Amino acid sequence: MEYKKSNSETLSEIYRNTQLALESISDILPEIEDENIKEEIMRQHEEYEKICATATMIAKNNGQELKEPNPIKKAMMWSSIKMNTIADKSASHIADMMVQGTVMGITALKKTQSDSQGLLEDDVAALLQELIDLEERFEERLKGYL
Repeated sequence: MEYKKSNSETLSEIYRNTQLALESISDILPEIEDENIKEEIMRQHEEYEKICATATMIAKNNGQELKEPNPIKKAMMWSSIKMNTIADKSASHIADMMVQGTVMGITALKKTQSDSQGLLEDDVAALLQELIDLEERFEERLKGYL
């Protein structure tokens, strides 16, 4: 029997994904010197905040508590960003790092979407699709800086 993800697991995945994206953006923003990519990444931060807030609201309405991402994972992400930007703070290098993170997010979310087919409430399914669409748009826009 194949395992299917529930509504609450999917909501947790959406929340974790947006929290890690927000964290990585906060970590990388001080390293960015190019104003154009900085503006793009700040716009992305706003979009992730909206989805995160919606996930939080849905969870609250369902009596679900969302857990913060693993602090070790967050620390590893922070150190990776700092190490990767010491020698190269160019817009193309920043875009490359962000595209890699976005692709990992898209992959995880699409797997969650496939694992939860037919099990999700409409609001959670719609939010999951919205986040996937958002990350795919971000990936395309960031590729313009490569």
